Amino acid sequence: MKAIVVGGGIAGATAALALRHIGIDVTIHEAHEDPAGDIGSFVSLASNGLHSLDTLGCLAPVQDAGVDIPRQRMWSAGGHLLADVPRGRRSTENLHSVTLLRGRLVAALRQAATDAGARIVTGHKLVGVTETPESVTAEFADGERDTADLLVAADGIWSTVRRLLDAASPRPEYAGLYAVSGLATMDGVEPGVFNMTFARNGAFIHLAASDSEVWWQAQIADPVQPDRAGVSEAQWLRRTAELYQHEAVPSAVIAATTRLHPTVIFHAADPVPTWHSDRVVLIGDAAHPVGAGQGASMAIEDAIVLATALQAEPTLAAALKAYDAERRPRIVKLLDTAEDNRGVKKAGPVKRRMQALVMRMFVPLFYEKATAWLYDYEPGKLGTR
Repeated sequence: MKAIVVGGGIAGATAALALRHIGIDVTIHEAHEDPAGDIGSFVSLASNGLHSLDTLGCLAPVQDAGVDIPRQRMWSAGGHLLADVPRGRRSTENLHSVTLLRGRLVAALRQAATDAGARIVTGHKLVGVTETPESVTAEFADGERDTADLLVAADGIWSTVRRLLDAASPRPEYAGLYAVSGLATMDGVEPGVFNMTFARNGAFIHLAASDSEVWWQAQIADPVQPDRAGVSEAQWLRRTAELYQHEAVPSAVIAATTRLHPTVIFHAADPVPTWHSDRVVLIGDAAHPVGAGQGASMAIEDAIVLATALQAEPTLAAALKAYDAERRPRIVKLLDTAEDNRGVKKAGPVKRRMQALVMRMFVPLFYEKATAWLYDYEPGKLGTR
């Protein structure tokens, strides 16, 4: 069997690797000429995503590229500790969450995919898909075409393939949050801790990446989507410093900033009704922009579930239906969690104080039970065809 993967990010590279594990010939078509550069800010992988990478045999290079984060601490705007819990795992799980720059994760996954025999072609922007009972053909802006048995669409939140499958599919909308992220040089930040402050103008995240380097992200609540055009790095930094001037620790981290990443606008979408046809399937953000710190882990899970379905089912169409049936209930539940998380970050002063009280009382008692469904999931095992 031959497969085309559209998109060479986290979802696409992992899908290619998983398909190679079951003997499928894979070519990744990526729109950007140099997709392995410094892409965005940092991402986190929880234990469910890391176990999935272990299934694919590429856990070690991802761990080596990132920072081991055993704990998560949640703080009030006034600097009071609300909760101290295992980060992205059960307390009995020895595999710790990993936080790493997105570009490093993509590079590690692409290297694993190419080592497994996948091909990557860059500069190919998909513009059309033609499906017949016998095959599927991807058409690119430069006039090139590629024909295969299966097309895996990993082309992100603004997926072209999603619209081609269903022109009425929901479009992503501004989620009321945007993120300014950066690197700071400072001492005194405890290693191994993912700190989240529920500040007056949105959540503020920071962690020690090394002895003196701190990674941070301000997830700023704003009902009006900001215009990024013409705004300099200095202006973004100044705006962010003003918004967090009343929170002591976030303010100190921002003041020590030496570099910013590009500002990111957060989007959300209603559940996508159509994930597949008989020869085309959506994975990752193309199928379900989830957020909640689980976007990368969900994309990796998708890839394994897709490969196991292709291995188990008698026909391609049956495999894509099985993938949909396995993944959709989990994703729907996670979408509800993501919406709740955004609500906490966008809370006004009264609601924020009530949330802080609830967190201080209930998170230590119920956090692990409430998140067991997320971290205990096993997407399946892969053999070799």
